[in-house]
Amino acid sequence: MIQVEIITIGDELLIGQVIDTNAAWMAVELNKIGLDVRYKTTIGDQEKDILNAFETAFSRVSIVLVTGGIGPTKDDITKKTLCKYFNTPLVFDEKTLQTVEEVVKGLNRKLNDLTRFQAYVPANALIIQNKMGTAPITWFEKEGKILVSMPGVPYEMKWAMSHEIIPRLQTAFPETDSIQHQTYWIKDYSESLLAMHLESFENELPPSIRLAYLPTSGLIRLRLTGKNQNKELLNKEMEEQKEKLTALLSSYIVSDEEDDLEITLDKLLKKNEWTLSLAESCTGGKLASLFTAIPGCSHYFKGGAVTYSNEAKTALLGVNSSDIENQGAVSQTVVEQMALGAQRIFQTDCSIALSGIAGPDGGTPEKPVGTVWIAAAYKDKLISREFHFSQNRENNILRACNSGMTMLLSLLPA
Repeated sequence: MIQVEIITIGDELLIGQVIDTNAAWMAVELNKIGLDVRYKTTIGDQEKDILNAFETAFSRVSIVLVTGGIGPTKDDITKKTLCKYFNTPLVFDEKTLQTVEEVVKGLNRKLNDLTRFQAYVPANALIIQNKMGTAPITWFEKEGKILVSMPGVPYEMKWAMSHEIIPRLQTAFPETDSIQHQTYWIKDYSESLLAMHLESFENELPPSIRLAYLPTSGLIRLRLTGKNQNKELLNKEMEEQKEKLTALLSSYIVSDEEDDLEITLDKLLKKNEWTLSLAESCTGGKLASLFTAIPGCSHYFKGGAVTYSNEAKTALLGVNSSDIENQGAVSQTVVEQMALGAQRIFQTDCSIALSGIAGPDGGTPEKPVGTVWIAAAYKDKLISREFHFSQNRENNILRACNSGMTMLLSLLPA
C-alpha cells in the first residue's frame, strides 16, 4: 500500500490561531484514490524543525505532501528550506512570473518586489503553476519518493490537489490498494455500551476491515474501513459486514452517510423539495447557522425565530402564555407549539423547535441544567421528546442541535 505523510507548516497552527483544515480535506481525497495517509505532522516556521520533518517523512512513506510557509513574507521559509534539503539553488522562472502577474492583475493589485520574488523557484524541482495565488507549487523526487509543496491557503491547496497533484500522483502510482469507508451515525448509545453490543461483531471482522468509534455531541459516528489490493474481494467483504452491522443496530442508525447531519438533511430536503423552518430558544440560532453555512440552503430554508424570552415565544410563534406560565417554557406543550408556530409562520413542510436549560445556571430540582425539550414536525406529523444532557453549556447546545436533526430525519419518509 502506498503510504502518505501530510506536513502542515506554520506557527499559527501550533498556537491555535488557525485551525488546520487542510490535512483533513487532503486525507479524504487521497483515500478516494487508494493512497493511505499514515501520518500527519504539524510544525512551526523553524528551519531545523522543517528539515527534521522532511527527513523523518522520507524515511517512512513514499509521498510527502506539504502545505504552508511559501508566501512572500520573511516568515515564509519553506521554499528556502526545501532548497537546502534538496541541495539546490533558487533560480528565476519567467513562466512563474507571468502566472504571478496574471494573478496579481486579477486581484486589481500591483506587483511589488516581495511578490515578484515568488518567481524564484528551486532549480531541480518540477514547477506547477498556481492559478489561484502567487506561490508556485513545487514537486521534488528523491530515490523514487515524492515531496510536493503547496500553499497553505485552503482554496489554493484544494485547487492544486484537484487539478494538478492528484492526477499526477495517480500517474506516478497507478497500482494502489482499494480503500473503502462506510459511516453510520448512531443514536441513543454511549460509546462503551455500543462497544459491548458490537464486541462479537468486531472480533469476527476479517483482517482487512477495522471498526472505529467517533463520539460527537450526543451521537456516535461508527466507521467501517476496509483496505485490500483486491477490489472485488474488498467490495464483497464490506457488503457482508455492512449487512451484519445494519441488522445489529437497525433503528439506532440515524444516517449511513459520511456527511454531518445538516448536510444529510440538506440533500434530502433539496431532493424532495421540502421546506424547513426553525424555532430556537436554548440553541440561540446555532441550528440555523449550521444550515445557512451550506451553499444553496435557500432552496429549502425559509427562516427561523430565536425566541429566547417567553414574550417572544408568545408574540412571534403564538405559544399560549398560560401554558408557559403553568408548565414552563421548557415543556412538551410549549415546544410543540413552537414547532407548529414556525411551520405556520414560515409556511414550511418541516420544522424543528428547541427549548431547554443550557446552563451553567437556570436549572431547578424539577428541571436541572441540561433539560431540553425538542419537537419536530413534517406536514401533519409531530413528535416531541425530553432530553437530559450535561452541565456544559456548549455541549448542551450542540447535542440539542444534533438531537433535533435526528428527530426530523426519523420523521421524514425514506
